[in-house]
Amino acid sequence: VQLQASGGGLVQPGGSLRLSCAASGLTVGRAAMAWFRQAPGKEREFVAAIRESNGSTKYADSVKGRFTISRDNAKNTVYLQMNSLKPEDTATYYCAARYYWTLAYHQPENYSNWGQGTLVTVSS
Repeated sequence: VQLQASGGGLVQPGGSLRLSCAASGLTVGRAAMAWFRQAPGKEREFVAAIRESNGSTKYADSVKGRFTISRDNAKNTVYLQMNSLKPEDTATYYCAARYYWTLAYHQPENYSNWGQGTLVTVSS
């Protein structure tokens, strides 16, 4: 399984970015997919997840209403649309996958497959 994250960059506060996670060796429509982020000196934290069975989504309270996770089964890719970005959103963002949904979807130790990370910097 390989997960290739892309789309990070430098954006001003209030701006938008869309991250992509292209998967191989795994079908995103049949896997629980998630985004996590890690800021310097901090632990990796949950951002968003999408369930394999019905596509239902979960979000961290800090991004709810601003971020949207989605998937394109034809492209085997998961996206994270990030709007109204804030300086505190600055982090390296990682996509992750597991074969079945878990109630502990927000815990990074429950994911066995990880992308390499893409850096998002929100600054004026």
